[in-house]
Amino acid sequence: MKKQMTRDYIATARTLSEALPYLQRFNNAIIVVKFGGNAMGDDAEMASFARDMVLLRQVGVNPVVVHGGGPMINQMLAKLDIDSAFKNGKRVTDAATVEVVEMVLSGRVNKRIVQAINAEGGRAVGLSGKDANMIVCDPADPDLGFVGEPKSVDPAVLHNLFQHDMIPVVAPLGLGKDGETFNINGDTAAGAIAAALQADRLLLLTDVAGVKNADGDVVTELTTAEIEAMTADGTIAGGMIPKTETAMTAVRAGVRACTIVDGRVPNAVLLELFTEHGAGSMIRT
Repeated sequence: MKKQMTRDYIATARTLSEALPYLQRFNNAIIVVKFGGNAMGDDAEMASFARDMVLLRQVGVNPVVVHGGGPMINQMLAKLDIDSAFKNGKRVTDAATVEVVEMVLSGRVNKRIVQAINAEGGRAVGLSGKDANMIVCDPADPDLGFVGEPKSVDPAVLHNLFQHDMIPVVAPLGLGKDGETFNINGDTAAGAIAAALQADRLLLLTDVAGVKNADGDVVTELTTAEIEAMTADGTIAGGMIPKTETAMTAVRAGVRACTIVDGRVPNAVLLELFTEHGAGSMIRT
């Protein structure tokens, strides 16, 4: 037993030592993490994610968490007997629905993440894209109602939080030109925020291993040209298309790299940033 414990400690020490170049590489970097509603899981999984965010801040990284909350919104709409429709994968959001969306995202979901990070010793602050006029939107599609497409992002409030060692947790809501509230796709909001911050990385946590080639193998590194070719020939299809589109838009706007990360893997964010192996598909220009 003692020999086993010694081997475990040595392995831990070796892992920390091997992480040093990556810790140095990401010191003072800005990392935007999209944390989806389906990835939140139970309290143990939430605590693990929160601990990873606290560790990032502890080693000098500036994380920003942008979250979704689709399953929780669905539950609340059903409870309130409000019908929910979708068009091309996006929720049709009328006036009644957007009130529920804001209540769930800015309230229940956002504060659960904030509480989890604070419970692990971090200093998280919850806000939405409406706060400090951070995200101003245009309507994405008249048929979708109050669904917004970010027109401009002012990251000043996020920089202020970084200066005070705080972790921003952002609900994907924005303002229209007349002050109306818009629901924003979580990946889209994360990409727009990452671009405005000129982030070092955008990490899109999802429930698949990454972008797969025609043989079904995960491709660990891709260019935007390769993404376009794989989309054109049907290799990239379905729900992976909007994620790769978000990734391409972000890196073309100045984000150094975007990784579609398998959020089901324990400590996936740490694996992606601080190990040679990584945990998904990295996309660069």
